[in-house]
Amino acid sequence: MGKDYYEILGIKKGASEEDIKKAYRKQALRYHPDKNKSPGAEEKFKEIAEAYDVLSDPKKKDIYDRYGEEGLKGGGPSGGGGPGTFSYTFQGDPHAIFAEFFGGRNPFEQFFGARNGGMDENMDTDDPFARFGMGGGGMGGGGMGGGGMGGFPHSFSSGMGGHSSVVKKHQDPPIVHNLRVSLEEVLTGCTKKMKISRKRLNPDGRTVRTEDKILEVQIKKGWKEGTKITFPKEGDETPTNVPADVVFVLKDKPHPVFKRDGSDIVYTAKISLRDALCGCTTNAPTLDGRTVTVSSTDIVHPGMKRRVSGEGLPYPKRPDRRGDLIVEFEVKFPERLSQNARDTIAQVLPRS
Repeated sequence: MGKDYYEILGIKKGASEEDIKKAYRKQALRYHPDKNKSPGAEEKFKEIAEAYDVLSDPKKKDIYDRYGEEGLKGGGPSGGGGPGTFSYTFQGDPHAIFAEFFGGRNPFEQFFGARNGGMDENMDTDDPFARFGMGGGGMGGGGMGGGGMGGFPHSFSSGMGGHSSVVKKHQDPPIVHNLRVSLEEVLTGCTKKMKISRKRLNPDGRTVRTEDKILEVQIKKGWKEGTKITFPKEGDETPTNVPADVVFVLKDKPHPVFKRDGSDIVYTAKISLRDALCGCTTNAPTLDGRTVTVSSTDIVHPGMKRRVSGEGLPYPKRPDRRGDLIVEFEVKFPERLSQNARDTIAQVLPRS
C-alpha cells in the first residue's frame, strides 16, 4: 500500500490549502531533527516534507488524489485519463523546504531566543506557537496565512521579552566590479571569463563553504563604457541573507593610438608646418590593422578634422553599422628657422 500523505500530515482528504499549510507547519516543527532527537525523527521529517511537496502542488495533488502514490510515481494506468508518463520522485531537500516555508533556517532561535538553545523544553512541541496565543486557528482569528512564515508580521514586540525579529530575508547590495576591455574587443565582441570566490550554504542549511565559480561575460559588439552586466544572486550566501547580484561595469582600456568618442574613434595625425601649408597625404591606421589614406590639398589648420566613414566602432543597437574614424591633425611647428628661411617666408606669406 502506498503512502498516505494526508495521514502523514494528520489531516483528511479534501483538506483545504490553508489546512495543508497549517498541518505542515505543525508536523515539521514537531519532528525537526534539530529539536526532536527521537529515533526516526529525521525520516519522519523527510516524509512530512514529501507529503507537503505533493499536496501543496495542485497537479501532483490531483494525480495523487485519483491514483494514489503508485499512480503519482509512474506505476499507475497510462490511459483513460491516468497519469500517463507523469513520474514523480521526491528529490527535494526537506531542510530547504522547511527554510523556504519559514523564511529562515532556524525559526526556533528566531522566535524563542538562543539563551535556552532555541525552544522552551516545557512548551507543547505539537504547537510551539501556542505560548504566544498563535496556535491552532492562528492570529487574530485570521489564520496563519500562506507561505514564508505563514502570514506572520515582520516583527513582534510583545510576548518575546521586547525583542523584534525580522522574518523576511533581505538581499545584500550588488557587488560591482569594473571590467576593462580594449577597443579591439569592443570592435569584434568577445567573451570574458571572470573567476569569483563566494560563500555557499551547505546542505545542512546552517554552515557555509567557500567556492570558486567562473562567470562568462558576453561582450557584444559596440558596447559603450558604463554598460552593466548583472549575474543575479551570485554573491555570498548565508542562512540569513539573499545573495547579492554580481554586476560588471564595462570600462575602456586606454589605447596607445586611438581615443574613443561614442561609436567614433579619434586618431591624431602629426604633420609638419610645411605639409599643413602645402598639402599632404596621411596614412591613418584602423582598429583592424589596415591603413586608410587621408589627403588634403587645402591648408590644414591645427585641430582640423577629417572623417573616414564606417571605420569606427559598431553601433550598439545596429552592430552591422559602424561609426567613423576621425583624423585630427596636429601641426608641428619648427623649433627654429634660419635667417634665409625667415626672409623667404616673409616674402611669400601675406601679413594678414
